[in-house]
Amino acid sequence: MAQPTDAARTVLMTVDDDPGVSRAVARDLRRRYGASYRVVRAESGESALEALRELKLRGDPVAVILADYRMPVMNGIEFLERAMDVHPGARRVLLTAYADTGAAIDAINVVDLDHYLLKPWDPPEEKLYPVVDDLLAAWRAGDHRPVPFMKVVGHRWSARSSDVREFLARNQVPYRWYSVEEPEGRRLLAAAGQDGQRLPLVITPDGGVLVEPEAPELAARVGLATTPTADFYDLVVIGGGPAGLGSAVYGASEGLRTVLLERSATGGQAGQSSRIENYLGFPDGVSGAQLTDRARRQATRFGAEILTAREVTGLEVNGAARIVRFADGSAIGAHSVILATGVQYRRLTAEGCAGLTGCGVFYGSALTEAPSCQGHDVFVVGGANSAGQAAMYLSRFAKSVTLLVRGPDVSASMSQYLVQQIAEAPNISVRARTEVEAAHGSDRLERLTLRQVDTGEAEQVDAQWVFVFIGAAPLTGWLDGTVRRDGRGFILAGPDLTVDGEMPEGWELNRPPYHLETSVPGVFVAGDARAESAKRVASAVGEGAMAVMLVHRYLEQS
Repeated sequence: MAQPTDAARTVLMTVDDDPGVSRAVARDLRRRYGASYRVVRAESGESALEALRELKLRGDPVAVILADYRMPVMNGIEFLERAMDVHPGARRVLLTAYADTGAAIDAINVVDLDHYLLKPWDPPEEKLYPVVDDLLAAWRAGDHRPVPFMKVVGHRWSARSSDVREFLARNQVPYRWYSVEEPEGRRLLAAAGQDGQRLPLVITPDGGVLVEPEAPELAARVGLATTPTADFYDLVVIGGGPAGLGSAVYGASEGLRTVLLERSATGGQAGQSSRIENYLGFPDGVSGAQLTDRARRQATRFGAEILTAREVTGLEVNGAARIVRFADGSAIGAHSVILATGVQYRRLTAEGCAGLTGCGVFYGSALTEAPSCQGHDVFVVGGANSAGQAAMYLSRFAKSVTLLVRGPDVSASMSQYLVQQIAEAPNISVRARTEVEAAHGSDRLERLTLRQVDTGEAEQVDAQWVFVFIGAAPLTGWLDGTVRRDGRGFILAGPDLTVDGEMPEGWELNRPPYHLETSVPGVFVAGDARAESAKRVASAVGEGAMAVMLVHRYLEQS
């Protein structure tokens, strides 16, 4: 049997809540593969996920994961799906009894299951080893070299350090965090010749040092594409959320030379969701990171360019060309443009919140910060799905999670499945008709002043963590004077542009705007930035696909 080619010892993992079965599987694997592979066993899905995360940070490859189906808390299918987020290249095997073969077959579609094994697997020479041999051969055929990781040194309660960590995490760049207050952090500072006055410090795998890096510099150093390969495209997609990724997939797959521009990280708000449970085709839910990664890889496979850390500042019309201008002064042109800029969470205007952003007050950073909330009391502000998803995820780490909601309850703005999950979670509570009046702390959040909306009664509570999900503001300010928007900044399109059959001002074509077409011919909008959009992942993806269809129609008639 060929040896693994990776520098680090490649891992075979087995997960079973029955210690006897767990030891037996590990014993049989070590007997056959112990000389070439490291066998890691776990007795719960949570402990196995923790081990997988540690292996990821160290850059150790995982070739095969075998998980028992009937595990409490988190069954084998649920575990394997979450394991895909950490090690998507690992081959996945479900260990099951004969009575559960139906579930195993279903799992082939849910988690791209590679194989299922019936218990007992004796003799392993006939029932176990041939299967694992084939999976290892398939795994070795791909490129699974250990991924080097970045080192980030900074202050725990620093907005800039938080921004860098979130940028790396959302772009799925492996990194290790070192507090400047810890010995190893100080050693890294000394090795880099820095005194710690300018942080964060980022050390690249090749030993390069970045001091207080901005997103474009960081993106370039971690291998993310930031520069377009052409000056002119068939289609420019602005925004990398579900609508933008949907547009890029369908545009590139249908032969349009397509480039997607994203100012931070693909996925948008959906990419920060720990679990999307109402997306078609994923009956057990899917994480935003996993959905984003699949869509991004799908778009690039069809030939779309995806550029990260590119901030768009202007859109101009030059004859048949649409010119997109960047913050650095450069520009690209295209026959057509799809605006999929999405929205951002509105900021808390309460006293003290602005100065404590990133230092205890966070906007959409639940995935990045959640592990640090272990054993703490956490507050989540908001009553829609994003707030509910964050509360559920944070409840796995925090001692308690309190949802602060201005309305009488969460049922008016939150999907029923989340309402039910929150009601059943033992460490989540809801404080209705409550808002944040002030945030207190010097270098970090220490207390909140909460106000009861009906009575005006105020109360101070100890708080180190507050995550804010309060409504959406469209990222469309840069379109002033170019594309018509409503009073809240959302982009008007199609029928919303015509009044009593009259064409929008400046419209020069002898046809009305197409359904998703803006007040500028050839410029379309998809997703949350569109006025009166549904604000759901599925509808955003659908609008992205529909916008491409309309782009084709526009190009055919131009």
